[in-house]
Amino acid sequence: MTGKKIIREKGYKFRLYPNKKQKILINKSVGCTRYVYNHFLSKAKEDKYKTYTEYSKQLTQLKRELMWLKEPDKFALQNALKDLDKAFNNFFSGKYDFPQFKSKKNIKNSYRTNKFVRKSGTTNIEIKDNKIKLPKLGWVKFSKSQKVKGKILNVTVTKTNTDKYFISIAVKEEIKKFPEVDKKIGIDLGLKEFAITSDGEKKANPRVLNKYEKKIARLNRSLARKEKGSNNWYKTKKKLAKVHEKMANIRLDFLHKFSTKLIEENQLIAVETLEVKNMLKNSNLAKSISDVSWSKFIEILTYKAKWYGRDLIKIDTFFASSQLCNNCGYKNEEVKDLKIRNWKCSECGKVHDRDINASKNILDEGLKMQKAS
Repeated sequence: MTGKKIIREKGYKFRLYPNKKQKILINKSVGCTRYVYNHFLSKAKEDKYKTYTEYSKQLTQLKRELMWLKEPDKFALQNALKDLDKAFNNFFSGKYDFPQFKSKKNIKNSYRTNKFVRKSGTTNIEIKDNKIKLPKLGWVKFSKSQKVKGKILNVTVTKTNTDKYFISIAVKEEIKKFPEVDKKIGIDLGLKEFAITSDGEKKANPRVLNKYEKKIARLNRSLARKEKGSNNWYKTKKKLAKVHEKMANIRLDFLHKFSTKLIEENQLIAVETLEVKNMLKNSNLAKSISDVSWSKFIEILTYKAKWYGRDLIKIDTFFASSQLCNNCGYKNEEVKDLKIRNWKCSECGKVHDRDINASKNILDEGLKMQKAS
């Protein structure tokens, strides 16, 4: 059985290797887009926000006054205005707070440029082997770990605070849905094990923070001893940023590999949603909860399920998955105590592994919700 095809917008991320001249222009482009965003945000705060079209006209005049704004490609500056327009629309709709000024101290500084086709048929963005052609920059080397499929829409160039450069290529791609399978699974998320499935698998928690916690503490102590703003202070700060960057990459790699496996093998996935913000208030568990990245995992599962034609059912956090006997339905409220890892049902005598039992209940609840919808 062949899967149906659907069109989705998708992003490809690669490490970029600009030469010295290209690095200078990227840094200038990042600075110019930040200046444009902050300049028109300041004008909006002084008076009131106007429209993207009005600010676009004012940008043309501003470029005549400030010649250095002509160095980056025009799309980068226009997109800064579009980002500001989106930020204000989100504010007016009540989704987010009033827009904030952009700072050089951001973890990532970036600009976005758009692809367009000239009358001659040539384009300002194209890929050949391990090089990408970008406006004003020309051909730049990048680490092409996979083939870029689909129609390129735009490219975001990012410089991290560890002085690395990346590109995110947004495309409109035809994605083939996976063939349907019979398997269905329930997932209980945890701290000791990252995930426990209804078929008995226990996926180990990578515990990334544990591996680097001592190194982070040492670098933080070293940073505290140095004069803020000095060369040695910046060197140590960069080392610390590299450790955090490595940790983030390890976590993300784990989440992508595990989520892809689940999506490939299962037609229906039921997973319990968790009130992470509330759980972080527990000072004893806050570090472990932040490290485990449950919210990011659910986010990745959600869009992959949509892309590949799988059913993802999210179970309410208040569902008593751990307390219910999966065999007879008896509710044992004593299991609220997290120290209880195994328990015997007083009604039917079934002995349960706390987490496997919970994942089976999550699957059953997911199947009920699917049937009712």
